[in-house]
Amino acid sequence: MVFKKLDFFSALGRRATLLKDFRKSMNGCGKIVATDMSPVAPALFMADETYLVPRIDDPSYYEHVLDICEKSKVKAITTLIDPEIEILAKNREDLLSKGILPLCPADWTARLCYDKYEMFKYLHDKGVRTILTYNSLEGFKKGLEKGEISFPVFMKPINGSGSVGIGKVNSWEEAEAKFKDGKFTYIIQELMTGGDCDADVYVDCISHKPVAAFTKKKIETRVGGANKTISFKDQKLFDFIEEVCSVLELNGPCDMDFFMKDGEYYLNEINPRFGGAYLHAYGAGVDFIKLILNNIHGIENKSIVGEYEEDIVMMMYDEVVITKKSDLMSDDFPLI
Repeated sequence: MVFKKLDFFSALGRRATLLKDFRKSMNGCGKIVATDMSPVAPALFMADETYLVPRIDDPSYYEHVLDICEKSKVKAITTLIDPEIEILAKNREDLLSKGILPLCPADWTARLCYDKYEMFKYLHDKGVRTILTYNSLEGFKKGLEKGEISFPVFMKPINGSGSVGIGKVNSWEEAEAKFKDGKFTYIIQELMTGGDCDADVYVDCISHKPVAAFTKKKIETRVGGANKTISFKDQKLFDFIEEVCSVLELNGPCDMDFFMKDGEYYLNEINPRFGGAYLHAYGAGVDFIKLILNNIHGIENKSIVGEYEEDIVMMMYDEVVITKKSDLMSDDFPLI
């Protein structure tokens, strides 16, 4: 299929390999516009146009984004950092009115994705299987007394990301100490021991239905996610992904985490963006970039859920970018 000239605006940070995949799939039909607050972000060197922007908590940040979109005639926008998803979602209708496709959820869905307790309550009310969760010691204590939950349990920040602050807790004293340490606002969850898996899902921006799903199990993990994974297929999981998407308003790429219990899948969390291990899906032929291109042109994608091989293994490794300081967009960066 031949596409007219396209432009992507992507805040991508270190994810240089993903930009390489974008370029390969776009096959010359457009250009990549990348931004970051740091002139030494490696992904900037894989883009056609690059811009330095303020921190996302700067009041002028969104206006900077709009200026770049207008200047570069951007047709779609995405990000790989969680806090910026909420900014895009909040301004979703404004972006659409300007002819820019935001690859992000509706605002209400984005808020749920980044508040794990509110997501639990919402999914529980909708009858979607998810992990038993408490947001206070008082509620957790009542759960213990009722026999709903028992030690060990799992604790993590209510709106955290990148596996920061998570861990197994074996006693009341340990749980109480974590709540009082002031580092995070915690939730307490049932410890799931039946195994876990991930799914890279593309939710069509026209039908709002999942049209691609690539599921994988972890072989090895590092801080922030898996770096070695193997693909598998299970129609029960594909059906559950469709059930999850039916009660939310997602758009574009999503990274979903699941646990198994008593032969059933339970949703752990959703990161409504490209996941860190999406490279596995792309390498196995599940090309979200072509699906994005279709959506930009108003074409509703047909389902390719499960159209990949099982037992494809990904082994992630580090790459580097070498350049002269004079080739950087700015020499204003700190040393440690």
